[in-house]
Amino acid sequence: MNRTLKVVLAQLNPTVGDFKTNFRQAEENIREAEAAKADLLIFPELFITGYPPEDLLFEANFVRMNMELVEKLARLTRETVVIIGAVHYDGQDTYNGAAILQHGKLLFWAHKSLLPTYDVFNEWRYFKPGRDNRPFEVNTRQGKVKLGVHICEDLWDQKIGYKIIDQLAEAGAELLINISASPFHAMKDRERLELIQNKVRRFKIPYIYLNLVGGQDELVFDGASLVVDRGANLLHIGPKFGAVVETLQVPIDTEGEHHVALPNKRKEQEVFEGLVFGLTEYFRKTGHQDAVLGLSGGIDSALTAVLAKEALGPEHVLGVSMPSKYSTQHSRDDARVLADNLGIRYVELPIGGPHTAFSELFTQGFGKPLEGLAEENLQARIRGNILMGLSNRDGSLLLTTGNKTEVALGYCTLYGDTSGGLAVISDLSKTMVYALARFYNEMQGQEVIPENCITKPPSAELRPDQVDPFDYEKVSPLVDLIIEEQLGYSEMVQRGFEKKLVKEIMGLICRSEYKRRQLPPGIRVTRRAFGIGRRMPIVNKYCPFDGDTNT
Repeated sequence: MNRTLKVVLAQLNPTVGDFKTNFRQAEENIREAEAAKADLLIFPELFITGYPPEDLLFEANFVRMNMELVEKLARLTRETVVIIGAVHYDGQDTYNGAAILQHGKLLFWAHKSLLPTYDVFNEWRYFKPGRDNRPFEVNTRQGKVKLGVHICEDLWDQKIGYKIIDQLAEAGAELLINISASPFHAMKDRERLELIQNKVRRFKIPYIYLNLVGGQDELVFDGASLVVDRGANLLHIGPKFGAVVETLQVPIDTEGEHHVALPNKRKEQEVFEGLVFGLTEYFRKTGHQDAVLGLSGGIDSALTAVLAKEALGPEHVLGVSMPSKYSTQHSRDDARVLADNLGIRYVELPIGGPHTAFSELFTQGFGKPLEGLAEENLQARIRGNILMGLSNRDGSLLLTTGNKTEVALGYCTLYGDTSGGLAVISDLSKTMVYALARFYNEMQGQEVIPENCITKPPSAELRPDQVDPFDYEKVSPLVDLIIEEQLGYSEMVQRGFEKKLVKEIMGLICRSEYKRRQLPPGIRVTRRAFGIGRRMPIVNKYCPFDGDTNT
């Protein structure tokens, strides 16, 4: 026997709750796959509802509408076997399911077995884990094939005792199919491929991994679907950050003749592309067209402006310089040069007048103006109000410009530089901000971001001769290890970090949670971002230094 199936991979971009559009995409591809005499047509996880639907699953009609559309799609099918992700409600329990459709009928539900509850996931809140999944035999144009259909997290079973893929393989599955909604972080496609190849080497069964593409709130789904033959050779990789429908010949009983390799991209390129895609998707799906942001002449606002220009086009980006009496001329010049280089709209609105008015107000009411930190933060809040005013006036979305290191340390002003609708670079460490700035200039073959933005000491310029109070070369990697790797105090000290510095940084992170709770959503591009994937109490008396006898 030498069966080769004609498989259509619908690596598509659904929108959460947009049943009409999601259904139309599925309907169109079912008709086209049938006309092309395909054997299989595969859609991603929870394609009907979009992913993740979160508490929409508790809405009275949401699951019912989803089930009705699955039945409606089933009636469209003929010879082509269709596998599509949807919510399955069996009258008692709700499952994250894969519906198998053919000959006008819903033939079988495969249920997700491993429900993730870590990081950005909380599927135990909504679904019952499947424990009844089994290989399902279908009649294709090439004959009978036993499909081992499973869903996303079912692949990530290294530390879990219940291994559904092993069960499917040992029960006679001839083709393993994973429909997925796996969020992006840099280099994640390598992790996926390694997991798949390990399974294939063990069971000698070809594997299809079909991933969602698109943006949803803080999450980016990169697509990059994979097909591996029974010899663990990579036969196909779908494009990253692009919706596409591709038709492949997938051998069941033999190895494929033509092998491919994962693209060898730099981490900076992957992160940059992920941010541009996430920003584009957020604007498209929320209905916004224009962005506004403050341009300080610093590196963070410069990179944010670059990303906005690449995602939206220069005509849809307004950069606003708001110098105060403490702003240096070189910062004002750098902001203007950057705007000119990018071709974005630009305006300078000095804040001296509003600042003086506030000072007079406090003097009249309390006998003296604000001083110290309160006076510094007032400048940031004046700027935030100006930007929010422009956002309201124009219907544009205000982009905040704080990076992950600053957000972690609380080095930001509530209702000032934290004001906005999307925190574009809030998952980038300060060191990665610099790396992406240099990468962009290198990619463009010219100095788009002024070199002075990259090389000058970072400063908020809220008082004379101010510079940021951190050595970012030391602090930025330290923050990454604490947040992304979740290393504790003792582990950090064992790695050679100074005890005093570790305590200072951990203390700042703990004390700044109230600020992060009020920040706009940010685009996730690392393993662990602030936001929905990190849930910490604001009122928190836990001491991370417990056990240190020198504390």
